Amino acid sequence: MERRSTAGVVELRAAADGGKRIGGYALVYNRYSQNLGGYVEQCSPGLADKTIADGADVLARFQHDSDMLLGRVSAETLRLSADGTGVAYEADLPDTSYARDLAALAGRGDVRHSSFAFRVMPDGDEWSLTEQGYPLRTLRNVQLVDVAPVVTPAYLDTTSGLRSLAEQRGLDLDDVRKAAEHNELGELLRAGTPVVIDLAPSGQAGGSAQGATHALLSVQRRRLDLMAKRDAS
Repeated sequence: MERRSTAGVVELRAAADGGKRIGGYALVYNRYSQNLGGYVEQCSPGLADKTIADGADVLARFQHDSDMLLGRVSAETLRLSADGTGVAYEADLPDTSYARDLAALAGRGDVRHSSFAFRVMPDGDEWSLTEQGYPLRTLRNVQLVDVAPVVTPAYLDTTSGLRSLAEQRGLDLDDVRKAAEHNELGELLRAGTPVVIDLAPSGQAGGSAQGATHALLSVQRRRLDLMAKRDAS
C-alpha cells in the first residue's frame, strides 16, 4: 500500500442536521508530485473511477490512524466523488473528542493537507519522462483504501513505485534503487528495456534483434556498475 499527500484547503462545513463535515480533494489530476527520490508522479484522470463506482468501503481516518476513524463509505458517513479536478471526499464528523479537536484545528486553518492510501491495480501505472527529461510515473488505475486530512504529510515510502519500474523493465530492484539514489532513473528509461529476447543463432532471422537487446542490456549494466563503483569508493 502506498500513500501520497495533496496540499490544499481542508474545509470544515456545516451539515443540515447541525453536525459538522470535513472535506477536500484527496488527490488532484495531472499535477506533478514533489521529488519522490529520483522521480515524480502524477494522477491520471479517472484513476479511481472504479473504486467509486463499485462503492468500495474506503475509510476516512485523521492522520491515517485507525483509532481516529471519521467515516466510511459502507456506513454512508463518507462520500467520494470525481470531477475535472480530482477526487474529492466529504466525511460526517462523529461526536468524539478527536473529531471535535480536528474540527477546531480545521476551522482555524491548521490542517492544510489531505492524503490518500492506495494500491496500484495490475498494469495500473506506467513510466515515461517529463518534457524536461525527468523520470515520471503516471498512476492510471488504483484502488483507494483511505482518505485522510493530515497535519503534516508523512514520509513517503516509494519502494512500491520502484518495484513497479523494476518489474516493468525486467531490472533488479536493488539496481533500480541505486539508480534512484544517484538521480539516474532517467538513464534507465532513455536506454529502454526490451521485453523479448530472440535466441536465434547468429546469422538467422532475429539475430539483429538479439544483438540490439544485448546492447541495451549491456548499456544499462555498465551504468549500474559505475554507480556501484562510485558507492564503494
